[in-house]
Amino acid sequence: MNCNIPSFEEIEGGGVTSASGFEAAGVTCGLKRSGKADLALLYSRTDCNSAGTFTSNLFPAAPVVLCQERVTGSAGIRAVVVNSGVANACTGELGMENARAVAKLAAEALGIGELQALSCSTGRIGVQLPMDKLAAGIKAAAAAKKPDGGHEAALAIMTTDTRPKECAASFMLDGKKVTVGGMTKGAGMIAPHMYPAVPHATMLCFLTTDAAASNADLTRFLAEAVEVSFNRITVDNDMSTNDTCILLANGESGAKVAYDGSEAARLFSDALRHVVQTLAKGMVMDGEGSSKFVEVLVTGAKDAAQAHICAKAIADSMLCKTAWFGCDPNWGRILAAAGYSGAQFRPEDVSLDYDDKPVVRGGMDAGTPEAELSELMKTGSFTVHIDLGAGVASDTMWTSDITYDYVKINADYHT
Repeated sequence: MNCNIPSFEEIEGGGVTSASGFEAAGVTCGLKRSGKADLALLYSRTDCNSAGTFTSNLFPAAPVVLCQERVTGSAGIRAVVVNSGVANACTGELGMENARAVAKLAAEALGIGELQALSCSTGRIGVQLPMDKLAAGIKAAAAAKKPDGGHEAALAIMTTDTRPKECAASFMLDGKKVTVGGMTKGAGMIAPHMYPAVPHATMLCFLTTDAAASNADLTRFLAEAVEVSFNRITVDNDMSTNDTCILLANGESGAKVAYDGSEAARLFSDALRHVVQTLAKGMVMDGEGSSKFVEVLVTGAKDAAQAHICAKAIADSMLCKTAWFGCDPNWGRILAAAGYSGAQFRPEDVSLDYDDKPVVRGGMDAGTPEAELSELMKTGSFTVHIDLGAGVASDTMWTSDITYDYVKINADYHT
């Protein structure tokens, strides 16, 4: 097969309910001051195998702890209820009891086992869930769920997001159509560092597939996909207490996949990677107050670890991000970030480009007029490519600029 031809087809308008057998709803239960939808329900008609990756923040929210327990220790997950507006983080034992109660309410409303439901939350930290509002909202969501309800659910999980993020892709396997779909939210407090079953406003991602796969294989597929997507984005270098990514597989397509290096595994992995990378990039593009999408590409590093720390240092640099906002080429800030990142290289071997325009050669100005570089930056999307000249390893981060609006959004968020 020609590797330049995608092995999957992106589904126009697709999302978390594009895979067979999944339904969803988004309703208003009164958690948001705006009065907008604030509770989502995702449901599978049949039992699902599952996998999850979670925040590595040492203050994991109560629903994160609950999901960790059930994704790794339970079989047959059928539903996820997600509220926005209240994070249920740093809420003690009562917060944990409420997370379990939310899942139980969903299970009762759907007629499934208590351990077959998960709960997730996003919003303000340190606030207890208003359980009376959630109880009413869960009943309404259970009654409203439908096969084409994915978009409404994607709207309901938003906090400071300005738009929903959804994607789905399908491919053929042994004559059967297999679909992978998903939705995510997150625009600020975005610097995920998620690993399988490890104790990461907030990013939440919900992925579905109608392929059949074991929990162990799903975990390996998901870990691999997250590493090259959500673990490669940053908006403000702040890791949330609630970051969660859940993958549910109900097998309704009749096709089976395993993490075994087969053609089926490659097809599934390619589709999953496309969905999560599309969702991850969408989060950066919707970064709080952002006006630029910047790909930071590091090549010529001694090893993969050094390539990554260099890319992350540049992507997280407040000086770089403010310069990008101002369309100021100011390449010295990029070299400085590379220099303090911990990566090992010789300054005289370093090259830097903005897209295809040379900026630095041999560690010094390459001579491209700043006016040309500034015009390039005004397009709103560009690549910063730094070659360290020290090896063959590379890494990529996706980031945004920092604007006046970012400060305003986060200054006003609580009050």
